[in-house]
Amino acid sequence: MRSSRPKKFALAALALTLGCAIWLTPAPQTDAADHFDAPLVASDQGADLADAYFFLDPNNNANVVVAMTVQGFIVPGEAQNAGGFDHNVRYRFELENTGDAKPDRFIDVTFSPRTSTSSPQTATVTLPNGTTFNAPTTAPSATSDTSPAPTITDSSGVKFFAGVVDDPFFFDIPAFNRFVGSVLAGAPDPTPLQRGRDTFAGYNIKAIALLIPATQLRGTAGNVVGLSAVTQRRSPRIITKQGEVSGVGRYANVDRIATPAVNVALIPFARKNEYNAATTIDDANLRFAASIIGTLQALGTSQENINLLAGVAVLKGDFLRLDTSKENTGAGSGVNAGSGFPNGRRLSDDVIDTILAIVTNGAITTGDNVNANDAAFRNEFPFFAPSIQPFPKTTIDDRTRN
Repeated sequence: MRSSRPKKFALAALALTLGCAIWLTPAPQTDAADHFDAPLVASDQGADLADAYFFLDPNNNANVVVAMTVQGFIVPGEAQNAGGFDHNVRYRFELENTGDAKPDRFIDVTFSPRTSTSSPQTATVTLPNGTTFNAPTTAPSATSDTSPAPTITDSSGVKFFAGVVDDPFFFDIPAFNRFVGSVLAGAPDPTPLQRGRDTFAGYNIKAIALLIPATQLRGTAGNVVGLSAVTQRRSPRIITKQGEVSGVGRYANVDRIATPAVNVALIPFARKNEYNAATTIDDANLRFAASIIGTLQALGTSQENINLLAGVAVLKGDFLRLDTSKENTGAGSGVNAGSGFPNGRRLSDDVIDTILAIVTNGAITTGDNVNANDAAFRNEFPFFAPSIQPFPKTTIDDRTRN
């Protein structure tokens, strides 16, 4: 990856501006994945974002898939009770297509209240062109796998899915935390990363996904489009005499996610709520830059790689940026080299291995030794693997790998 001369100058200026602040930044307290990444969302599961995904449909590169996952670690036996979407949350995809840090277009999704644990909800979806449509969710089940029922909304070919799926993220949380702990203690020890156990195996999560023509997303930045996923609640909120929660004010951010590991691993614990409540414009205004750089310096990341990460998640805001002119092909959500993260993010992209390589300056080349999801992804929209179902009587299983 080569930077232009103005970009190099901007990154150097960023480093100089923040240099005097870095040594004041406390050693980071790291988590692992964006699930439960901050104190507020740890107690607000309906708005707790896990991951964002952004990739070309490998079956037709004229279409783009945008997706977010929320409320992780749903055990199969609780799929029905925990499988509904919070009707007081606005699930928003922010799209940037002019080359700066300000979102230019939006996809908004809200849901009707649940009427039973086995009935679908109705989603109301507003597309970037202002078109609004309603679509059913795929009702959760704990007795059989329910195949997703994506909705084709109009002649433009937009498809929508919302439902319970196998959590597509694969990562060893304890191994990562133990490795980071050894680095911060001054004795880096990569051996915990040899454990190779997927913390997310065997658990379900809720997913919202759309397949949409790339022409509806592109702007003056040409083929490159940025994506950030956000959950929002109205503020203030009231609780009625009937025990219902209702929002009456403006929408305010509860959680946001784009580049994996930014808030989770690079933002200090004391600032995680603040980061989630902020915007991509705040990122570009360097509101969190000193904290991010301080964390990376504490982990021993080189200035070159700090600049690289700053270029991805700071200088133009924290967006997943997808070049819609790069071909994406292969099984699942695509597997061809050079077309995945940090070019958007596919379900199969091993983002942790990429991030570990950057943060450790190439010292860790094998990542966390969790190299694939525990379930096979579908080969068509919405691409997520089916939800994990409860096992039959007498099954002795090691599906969950803690």
